Amino acid sequence: MSQPSKLRRHDRVNEPSDDNTGSIDKGWLSAVRVYTDRRVIAILFLGFSSGMPLLLTFSTLSIWLAEEGISKTAIGLFALVGMPYSLKFVWAPLIDRLHLPLLTPWLGRRRGWAILTQLALMIGIVGLGSNDPANGAWSMAAWALFVTFSSASQDVVIDAYRVEILEERQYGAGAAMIVAGYRIGMLASGAGALFLAEAFSWFWVYVAMAALMGIGMLAILLNPEPNHATGHATGAGTSPGTSVGRSNPIQWLREAVVEPFAEFLGRGGWLPILLFVVFYKFGDSLAGIMAGPFYVEIGFSKSEIASVSKIFGLAATLIGGFLGGMLVVRRGIMQSLLWCGLLQMLSNLMFAVQAVVGHDTSMLALTIAVENVAGGMGTAAFVAYLSALCNIAYTATQYALLSSLMALARTALSAPSGMLAESTSWVSFFLVTTVAAIPGLLLLWWLMRRGIVPRSELNTKLR
Repeated sequence: MSQPSKLRRHDRVNEPSDDNTGSIDKGWLSAVRVYTDRRVIAILFLGFSSGMPLLLTFSTLSIWLAEEGISKTAIGLFALVGMPYSLKFVWAPLIDRLHLPLLTPWLGRRRGWAILTQLALMIGIVGLGSNDPANGAWSMAAWALFVTFSSASQDVVIDAYRVEILEERQYGAGAAMIVAGYRIGMLASGAGALFLAEAFSWFWVYVAMAALMGIGMLAILLNPEPNHATGHATGAGTSPGTSVGRSNPIQWLREAVVEPFAEFLGRGGWLPILLFVVFYKFGDSLAGIMAGPFYVEIGFSKSEIASVSKIFGLAATLIGGFLGGMLVVRRGIMQSLLWCGLLQMLSNLMFAVQAVVGHDTSMLALTIAVENVAGGMGTAAFVAYLSALCNIAYTATQYALLSSLMALARTALSAPSGMLAESTSWVSFFLVTTVAAIPGLLLLWWLMRRGIVPRSELNTKLR
């Protein structure tokens, strides 16, 4: 019998034939039912726990620092504390394989690590809030770095837990739920924290945010440990994190660090897959980075941007995420990526139309609705695809690698967007962002033509 480490969720296979579409496709009602599964609902609360810490070390923290008179240069440098989000694949192998004393025997490997990172986040958020920016900037930066490190580590655990606890046909719904929860968590630590700061000191605001981390802890405690995380065998036929790590550290490191990457690179078509991961949301990212300056330049006020772009935009993103998840259940991952990618590309044209119309809140609402629904659908399909790429034996490490690559590429490749926007008109800029989506779609078309699709694509549609 083959070892679990040899089981792949990705390989060169043919897509399912459309001849039996009538028996596979049960309609949208069946697609909606997937959201009623207890495991899928739990992912919503874990997404909330994942999204909560982000703004507490970014925009919310920057407002606090600005109120205390900290220079813009120093505030800008605080952005460096976010590096753990892009480097989490470095320590992901330890989280993937290392057993924790007390917590692992009690809760299991995934849930034990989740509780540890969530406790660390509660301590870190309170520690961050207890500082005085005017007199302890270095101490505050250290606490902020601790929070982002703990948050990135929690993301590694939650992503692995989500992939392992769900059935393959639930990946789309799980992706929609994680995105929805993440956005709601950001809303709580962003707008929610600012509302609280009007009535309470920043210390008590951060204490309240730390208390909200209890939502994710309850979700972990009330749900089971994935079967695949209870000590699956490695290629050597031993349980990760047990005697191998103690008696033979070199072998343990090979199994924990080398094998996850070697397994992925040993697949057919790994290079175009990674290029696709880089470019699928490239056009969307280019437009998104400059959306704020665009709104301001054409005359929208902060309140208009907040009410339409943030609150209304959040609702549109959630709707898009749920629609994307349903589409994955009904039509499969690859077809969903194609249709959602086309919608993402065309939605950038709405910004060009907005540039022609100018300051018009009704047009802004339409632009935001189309862009965020399309973006939410694309994100749900894309997260489902990344989940399906992971070998179940190396879930945390491989997903951390893919998501880190996506984050690094998105940041690096989109950096020149400001210079591009300054050198041309807004209409031309958003036309360029539309064209920038084409490479990702061409790579997707090539992968589909070559049959390089996730193996779980065969089981994604409802039977």
